[in-house]
Amino acid sequence: MSLHIHHEFVIPREYALQRLDQAVAALLPQYSRARLQLWIKEGGLTLDGKSVKPRDKVFGGESVVISVEEASDTDAAEDIPLEVIFEDEHILVIKKPPGLVVHPGAGNPSGTLLNALLNHAPELGHIPRAGIVHRLDKDTSGLMVIAKTLEAQNGLVQDLQERVVSRVYEAIVYGVMTPIDGTVEGAIGRHPVHRKKMAIRPEGKEARTHYRALQHFEEHTLVECRLDTGRTHQIRVHMQSLGFPLVGDPTYGGHYRRPKSGDVWLEQALKEFDRQALHAKKLSLNHPASGKKMSWQAEPPEDFMKLLDFLYPE
Repeated sequence: MSLHIHHEFVIPREYALQRLDQAVAALLPQYSRARLQLWIKEGGLTLDGKSVKPRDKVFGGESVVISVEEASDTDAAEDIPLEVIFEDEHILVIKKPPGLVVHPGAGNPSGTLLNALLNHAPELGHIPRAGIVHRLDKDTSGLMVIAKTLEAQNGLVQDLQERVVSRVYEAIVYGVMTPIDGTVEGAIGRHPVHRKKMAIRPEGKEARTHYRALQHFEEHTLVECRLDTGRTHQIRVHMQSLGFPLVGDPTYGGHYRRPKSGDVWLEQALKEFDRQALHAKKLSLNHPASGKKMSWQAEPPEDFMKLLDFLYPE
């Protein structure tokens, strides 16, 4: 299925001497500037009946016509349970379980969060990526916000880029973390040898993680991490760089380590924990329609809590 998008309007005089993409983005805030630029380049947006470039200047009085066909994902809906924390006509906040892939891709053509969202709210089929504006790794649990309208999607993407959205995580790491708080600033890029891994790279994208030890155990630490940026595997890479890899994350140094205490129950719990011990516990944002500050918290899933139970002394 596809969705036909059509708009016709005249550029007001007050936008004179602005770039075409800037003027249209201001007049149609439901669409991202990147999306409008693509339509201009592909000829789906014309100015006075002519193909133009995004950087071309406008003078006011020109006629804009947008006529594009966009693919719809409505046929990809699957009946996959969702834990909904909040929902209105603009946004949806869900608690993603560990093991659920966010987007279909190589090796995961179905059974993803996107498929579940399309079943829960079929109208998301007309929103790019079914309204998904940020990701969690497959084996990371926790809170995610989904946009239910184009306006909400554009607003949330801008807020994420401008770091208005706050995301706080909890992680269980190997080692007793000292100092108890700090900030990691290490640009992250693709690993030069292992292409499925990320690494701190001078030429990578800016990445900043604030961390704070919440609880020290004999050989582990419960850590709170707050993101300023949202790079792939950011917390996992940054914690490894400090020498405190996440429990259950062999990709970044979190291989099983036998506890020195000889506690057989803790040993078994560590062996059974087969994912990175990372949970997105708090999400705060400005509502894209009302502007109201909103915040949600979600407890970690059962496997995370079970591991903590074994870590706490009797």
